[in-house]
Amino acid sequence: MHASLCSTRLTAASIAAAMVMSLLAIANCALSAEPALKSGERIVFLGDSITQAGAGPGGYVTLVKETLAKNHPDLKAEIIGAGISGNKVPDLEKRLERDVLSKKPSLVVIYIGINDVWHSQMGKGTPKDAYETGLKSLIQRIRDGGARVILCTPSVIGEKADGSNKLDPMLQEYCDISRAVAKETGTQVLDLRRAFLAHLEKHNAAGAEKGILTTDGVHLNPAGNQFVAAQVLAALGVAATQEKQGVLRHIVLFKFKEGTTPEQLKKIEEAFGELPRKIDTIKGFEWGTDNSPEMLAQGFTHCFVVTFADEKGRATYLPHAAHQEFVDLAKPHIDKVLVLDYFARD
Repeated sequence: MHASLCSTRLTAASIAAAMVMSLLAIANCALSAEPALKSGERIVFLGDSITQAGAGPGGYVTLVKETLAKNHPDLKAEIIGAGISGNKVPDLEKRLERDVLSKKPSLVVIYIGINDVWHSQMGKGTPKDAYETGLKSLIQRIRDGGARVILCTPSVIGEKADGSNKLDPMLQEYCDISRAVAKETGTQVLDLRRAFLAHLEKHNAAGAEKGILTTDGVHLNPAGNQFVAAQVLAALGVAATQEKQGVLRHIVLFKFKEGTTPEQLKKIEEAFGELPRKIDTIKGFEWGTDNSPEMLAQGFTHCFVVTFADEKGRATYLPHAAHQEFVDLAKPHIDKVLVLDYFARD
């Protein structure tokens, strides 16, 4: 279910399929040749609130950390989050020594630019020349400290993929500046802007302003954190491998609010039943209502079972526009929801 209805626990294994899904989008990112990660790397993620949240549970920084620890334990990589809400390029310059260089990193991932554009609406954005010179200064100082740099373009301020978000023209200008700085300085660039747009063109046909990869058009939801983690792992040149597993079952239990009418329940049941027709990654579907004599259901009455061939199928399903429409329909009537996913075993 959508993050507003449940807190799906994202693990290192759960981003494996998302990485595969993202490789085509990565092809649009100008990733310059860099040596593979070496043992003992200390990687600092420098940015704003997206990165600050990314270092928390389920965040993209945490997902990268978990994946490296699980699938590449020989690297013994140390991951450090250095994001602060509201930060712009000038803020990163001021705290670079304290929060980054003092940590003696071997690699710094810079994910910045959203607030430099977004805050312009309040007259507090970053002028283009200051944005450019600031990025160059950050890169040079990090290199002088002995570390490599991956520079990310800012992602989105609004999730419409047709260029109609209010700040799209300005955001594009700042992304172009980031790309130009990376080219001029010979810095590896992770073009999140292009990756996001490629994904949204496929998965946001309805033109929603938010809810596909973000909670509010800017900050990442679980699917967004999973998506960005996959992009970062590809940029780092490491694989998010997983063992062969059976089909993936997605179990959803609903406890409805008192006063929900039979007509409303029927509408929700029918809407859930329509999803397999609308989302082709659903390979199996069944549902029913509680009929247990043990009286242990704790108020949950409806159980829906959705089957996917793999995690890639689930990664497509969760942010899909049809699923989001169902969430919007069901949410007002739901008291509690319980979600459990597992790989079927013989």
